[in-house]
Amino acid sequence: MRKILLFSVLISSFTLNAQIGTATSIGSGNSKWTFGGSAGIGGTFGSGNSGTSISISPRVGYQLTDDLKGGVAGNFGWTNSKYYSSSTVGFGPFVNYYIARNFYLSGMFQEYFFNQKEKLTQFKYSGNEAALYFGGGYMQRIGSNTYMQIGAMYNVLYNKDESVFGSGFIPSVGVVFGL
Repeated sequence: MRKILLFSVLISSFTLNAQIGTATSIGSGNSKWTFGGSAGIGGTFGSGNSGTSISISPRVGYQLTDDLKGGVAGNFGWTNSKYYSSSTVGFGPFVNYYIARNFYLSGMFQEYFFNQKEKLTQFKYSGNEAALYFGGGYMQRIGSNTYMQIGAMYNVLYNKDESVFGSGFIPSVGVVFGL
């Protein structure tokens, strides 16, 4: 049942993933601050175990140099179905390094706190888990201040026998808007 949490978060992240910033994410414009994140809503219906999942992941970043951004990222995830419910809160620092304005390398540390409940057995499980993600991706300008991002990250601390998550791999697809 613990693996359902990651599946729900992944499904939610593909539903809607957008960043909104006060400047373009690679530092052009007057402000060096960026604000953004992602949000998602997912659900399963008609399977006998219909349910809903919601995820929100805000980010605040500061452009340290033309090619380097650092900041803080947080996330909240909630899943509820007939047989299972869970909530997860996480936060930590991130850093992005941009290469030739179209590629980026990324690192992020997150400390997750979670509560899970199996409704039939009333079994409850709470705890925390650290994650250290490394990855990268591709950015393409699709408008004057709009970029499409495609990337992936992997949690190098992931241990399949001890983790609450089903995988250490996190794909991401998103749109970045600069104001």
